[in-house]
Amino acid sequence: MITISLCMIVKNEEEVLERCLNSLKGLMDEIIIVDTGSTDSTKEIAARYTDKIYDFSWCDDFAAARNFSFSKATQEYIYARCRRGARRYQPQAFHDA
Repeated sequence: MITISLCMIVKNEEEVLERCLNSLKGLMDEIIIVDTGSTDSTKEIAARYTDKIYDFSWCDDFAAARNFSFSKATQEYIYARCRRGARRYQPQAFHDA
């Protein structure tokens, strides 16, 4: 059986985050939240689902934030979720670097 890390990059997502995490919580082996500067209750909502919440200073580079989130993943596969849509990755390259 494969294992999957959910990696999400968020900022001020209090209105949608709970619904999103509820829809995925039983499907993922770990949930990783990377917050890029929320000023609402996004991080408090995320804490109901995971203790793997990390701060990332936004540097106007989505790839840098995505790669940071991937570096925190410990499972066999990564499911990356953002408003643009979902992506699936095998994290081997991120852990070997």
